[in-house]
Amino acid sequence: MASLKGRNILSLKNYSQDEIYGLLAKAMELKRQLKSGLPHRYLESKTIAMIFHKPSSRTRVSFEVATSHLGVHPIFMRDEEIQLGVREPIGDMGRVLEGYVDAVVIRTFAQSDVEELAAKTEIPVINALTDAYHPMQSLADLMTILELKDRLTGLKLAYIGDGNNVAHSLLVVAGKLGINMTIACPKGYEPDAEVVDFARAQIRNLNHKITVTDDPFEAADDADVIYTDVWASMGQEAEREERIKTFRPYQVNSEIMAEAKPTAIFMHCLPAHRGEEVTDEVIESAQSVVFQQSENRLHTAKAALVSIIK
Repeated sequence: MASLKGRNILSLKNYSQDEIYGLLAKAMELKRQLKSGLPHRYLESKTIAMIFHKPSSRTRVSFEVATSHLGVHPIFMRDEEIQLGVREPIGDMGRVLEGYVDAVVIRTFAQSDVEELAAKTEIPVINALTDAYHPMQSLADLMTILELKDRLTGLKLAYIGDGNNVAHSLLVVAGKLGINMTIACPKGYEPDAEVVDFARAQIRNLNHKITVTDDPFEAADDADVIYTDVWASMGQEAEREERIKTFRPYQVNSEIMAEAKPTAIFMHCLPAHRGEEVTDEVIESAQSVVFQQSENRLHTAKAALVSIIK
């Protein structure tokens, strides 16, 4: 794999299959080193800015622990301190940060803000979540599936719920890596057509399918992976009660899991609203891998930082 030094991670659309596998291999290597007690402070004297316009627990902790393991100094910048795009243009802020830090990790609402920041600065930018994409989550998801299934190509991934940023990022990587992905959403809550079209345009095998349906049982049928997310994401709190009514038939429960392969795993990016999008029975079952998936956010964060900064 060619060097990724200086590259942005905005959506993974511009990453090749080999580059994605390279990031996963690096994450697995760093995980093995950590479990073996081997130090891997590959980025001593480096500094990153962490701009969080949206609140976070897993993303912030995983990146801060990643920096600690790698020898990076993180500077956490709260929105009330910087007022993203209000006190000064985003591009100006990026050009200022370029003089201080080696990379920027940003978690915000608009994908256009992340892209503008990346366009105006020479240092790499990592999208730690926007309303449109969550590429770092999809890397942790792929790593988890690869650890448990030993392959990605040819598997069936059923995503059941809202066609949100997590669904979009899974579509992008599913298209590139030959994962058969079916998304089941209520009508009106489908993923963006542009993202679906992008995923389908990556298909190189006639047996590879990207499908959108409104039938959760169709999606779950013979699936290797069942995946769900909250029904109301950050910024959609006002729609919460209406969404709960609309999405109730899309709850991942024992009936949905029974449609999948007996060896299927259950995934959720967390936090989970137990009793809504997933039952306690499923998330606490032997098929659930949500905490392995969450841990892998640390290892993929380290892989991203090492790859784009070192």
